Amino acid sequence: MREMLTGGPLDVLTGDYLAELTMLILGRDRLKDPGLGYAKTFPRQLEDCLALAHEQGVRIVTNAGGLNPAGLADAVRALAAKAGIPVSVAHVEGDDLMPYEDGALTANAYLGGAGITACLRAGADIVVTGRVTDAALVSGPAAWWFDWAADDWDRLAGAVVAGHVLECGTQATGGNYAFFTAHDVRRPGFPLAEVSEDGSAVITKHPGTGGAVTPGTVTAQLLYETQGARYLGPDVTARLDTVRLTTAGQDRVRVTGVRGETPPDTLKVGVTRIGGWRNEMVFVLTGLDIDAKAALVREQLAELLAGVETATWTLARTDHEDADTEETASALLRLVVRDASPDRVGRALTSAAVELALGSYPGFHVTAPPGPAQPYGVFTSAPVPADSVPHTAVLPDGTRLPVPAPPAREPTDEPDEDTPPGAGEKPPASPEPPQSPTLPQSPASPHTPPAPTTRAPLGAVAGARSGDKGGDANIGVWVESAPAWDWLLRTLTVDTLRTLLPETAELPVTRHELPHLRALNFTVTGILGAGVASGHRFDPQAKALGEWLRARRLDIPTDLLPTPEGTGARRLDIPTDLLPTPEGTGARRPDIPTDLLPTPEGNRP
Repeated sequence: MREMLTGGPLDVLTGDYLAELTMLILGRDRLKDPGLGYAKTFPRQLEDCLALAHEQGVRIVTNAGGLNPAGLADAVRALAAKAGIPVSVAHVEGDDLMPYEDGALTANAYLGGAGITACLRAGADIVVTGRVTDAALVSGPAAWWFDWAADDWDRLAGAVVAGHVLECGTQATGGNYAFFTAHDVRRPGFPLAEVSEDGSAVITKHPGTGGAVTPGTVTAQLLYETQGARYLGPDVTARLDTVRLTTAGQDRVRVTGVRGETPPDTLKVGVTRIGGWRNEMVFVLTGLDIDAKAALVREQLAELLAGVETATWTLARTDHEDADTEETASALLRLVVRDASPDRVGRALTSAAVELALGSYPGFHVTAPPGPAQPYGVFTSAPVPADSVPHTAVLPDGTRLPVPAPPAREPTDEPDEDTPPGAGEKPPASPEPPQSPTLPQSPASPHTPPAPTTRAPLGAVAGARSGDKGGDANIGVWVESAPAWDWLLRTLTVDTLRTLLPETAELPVTRHELPHLRALNFTVTGILGAGVASGHRFDPQAKALGEWLRARRLDIPTDLLPTPEGTGARRLDIPTDLLPTPEGTGARRPDIPTDLLPTPEGNRP
């Protein structure tokens, strides 16, 4: 916060504190103390920076209110009074729909930015909200600044896109970026948006801060945790297939052309629950006979696990043959157990696993001592009519101002395959955007010889960014040139993705095309089970799913691959007899008399 306030001019400083997992954590806080339920880090930051923001006339808008925006607003007022700083504080509420249904820990509707707009119009210096959409933290202030009407769809859509770029902070300035080696990203600066009256924006950062703002870094964030070409929101539906990015100077990317449509007439409600209890053990398997060692542990624990609701084993072959350190000679066998009862997956179970130590495979050890069961959360979403949610702006003077739902749209019977569960019906379609000049070329003549290809990682030519939405994951993939886009569009089909990522083979996968961004966006339904808090998967938020895809090899036209001096190494298929022998590479394989080695029928496969 201090870096943003001291690094250059600002009109509005926004702070996004909420995620699906955060709501679960705040829900557990509220169970312990009804006065909690908001992000406690925000007032600590504000204590250091409130005077500075007040001196500069910077408005602050944050969703740190979580489950208790009124409580956080009171805490901010108390902090300001103690410091003698005259600021006016407003908050937005109505998103909390508890009590919702049996077993729900939290239930919050995703509100739009109209309540924020109303608070700023009433003169608030600080606006605290609960569960609004992340992008509303930008679209709400933009609508206040330019006095947009509630049906200025294109302008609102442009601000929503800018808000989506900003919402994850340094992910737009080189953080978590596929081509991170091209920039100094040791300490990337935070992004900011210079929003114009027509809804266009320039994404940039304060001068002298680290990282980079490029069309690539902005594209990566645009693809993050989105699904179809229509980005549905409570204020407007933004058409991601109309977004255009152009370089506007060093660390400046202009975002233009965003078309907006009417929003759905429903709001998404995010619901968290305690799903049960979980525990895990990780066994270290070192050296030879890894598969046999794993099989022995599983057999030894089979009877103990018979009464457990779910027990999932995964073997990560992190071991290297003839390794020069013990750690790199070792594989990891992970057991995750879940049950409605904490007793069945508690310390008794993990202690019994450790008690195998002197009677199991050679070299037995685990990565952590026995521990008790931990509760895990489940996230689901559902739709509710937008006009049934009591969206309310509580102004600085205490006036409670109801915020109406956006203007009604004409009904349509047209289905929308892009609409995620709980997002409502499809808005009426705007005219389709003109085709990008980078769309694929006509198929080559059958008499044209195929272009030479090289077996190489997809990441040699393509970037990717992935993330979670409840139990689903998305993978956005983009390239930087027209020829690469032509190849990507033809090559990276749903079937190809399933082949490259076998974990997706049996799951529903949907592909969306965004030609102006030279990007594809895949939604993989159900890969994360019940969501991040359930610990269903090794990478529970799918943050590295895109990097796994980039590491997978396929036949890529050789002329698309970077040169050795470029951004990625080119790996070729080289005849084996031209490669150095093990003795030339530093491997330590001793020469053992052949008659001493075990036969296939012997003690080693």
